[in-house]
Amino acid sequence: QVLLIESGGGLVQAGDSLRLSCAASGRTFSNLGMGWFRQAPGKEREFVASISRTGKFTDISHSVKGRFTISRDNAKNTLYLQMNSLEPEDTATYYCAANANAIWSGTYSDGTLYDYWGQGTQVTVSA
Repeated sequence: QVLLIESGGGLVQAGDSLRLSCAASGRTFSNLGMGWFRQAPGKEREFVASISRTGKFTDISHSVKGRFTISRDNAKNTLYLQMNSLEPEDTATYYCAANANAIWSGTYSDGTLYDYWGQGTQVTVSA
């Protein structure tokens, strides 16, 4: 079992930055492929970013490319999402997810491939 706890969300203005964190426990973190997803009210869950087990490979959604960066610190069992130049359209609940079957170089944009999910952290961007 993997426990994922997100933090760092909040209410910000357009153009501001936020860094989300996801603390993982329960399994060896470096064995987990990790990802960030988001869901806005009335919309389907959307892939944001994913990162391979070592952190060497990343995949970023086109909608946030150039503004968001995903990273991980395997020594701290923590996943990050640095979000810059936030826009009102980024308003959503952000979830981190873990893939327990990830290969070492794998990045995964399909949410069905993830085995564990956090409870989510709310990000609200005002215009």
